Amino acid sequence: MTRHRPYPSDLSDARWELIGPTLTAWRASRRGKGLDIGRPPEHDLRSIMNAILYVDRTGIPWRYLPHDFAPWETVYGYFAAWQKEGVFDQLNGLLRRLVRETEGRHGEPSACVLDAQSVKTSSNVPAAGQGIDAGKKIAGRKRHIGVDTLGPLLAVQVTAASVSDNVGGIHLMSHIAATHPRVTKAWADTGYRAKAIEHGARLGINVEVVQREPGTKGFKVIPRRWVVERTFGCLIHHRRLARYYETRPHRSEAMMHIVMIDLISRRLTRESTPNWHDT
Repeated sequence: MTRHRPYPSDLSDARWELIGPTLTAWRASRRGKGLDIGRPPEHDLRSIMNAILYVDRTGIPWRYLPHDFAPWETVYGYFAAWQKEGVFDQLNGLLRRLVRETEGRHGEPSACVLDAQSVKTSSNVPAAGQGIDAGKKIAGRKRHIGVDTLGPLLAVQVTAASVSDNVGGIHLMSHIAATHPRVTKAWADTGYRAKAIEHGARLGINVEVVQREPGTKGFKVIPRRWVVERTFGCLIHHRRLARYYETRPHRSEAMMHIVMIDLISRRLTRESTPNWHDT
């Protein structure tokens, strides 16, 4: 079916110029195997990416994709392949470097901010992959993220909500130290205690705990930590992440990378990010 009207989540020409070459190179490397085995590519990569962005933005189940996209099985197949082969992570890193250089920063960060957020799950998420965050009184999963000082993701891990910030922080710093060796400083909240701080020191990362001022009531912007809180706010604006729907944690991690691809590409092309509050 021919599409006549674009969706608000669709890639503009300028954003496709940023993302398209990586996806095209991936398809060329897969020629003759996998999704395109034995036949020429049947579906346009831009349309496939638009369908994935549509799911991420609206929160609909894969099976409910509008019929003017490729069949949902095909779209999900590409999503799963790109997640498994690190394409979303690669795109996120490429766009992060571009936005840092655009802001006059070094392409690789030297500092990061760590935090975690517990989110409820849908009924299709296996109970074995869930837990209870005793502090927040939330049953579900927890997203542990590390971001650079501009907000883009450096590392992400999805766990049961019962996993402590401390344990998640240790995993994040190990990943960040391995993939971003310039990072020597990290800011975190009071959930990151002695073990995480000591682990950071062993990796050459100085972890500083930023606390709220004593007696503070209500909302107040906290130095350094506001960057990661803003990133969490951007994630929640994408309805697929307002609750955990993916049965597998690494699929949820991929959804977060897709959000950052969406946001950073808009930031680079100076396009607004519409949300349901605007309508």
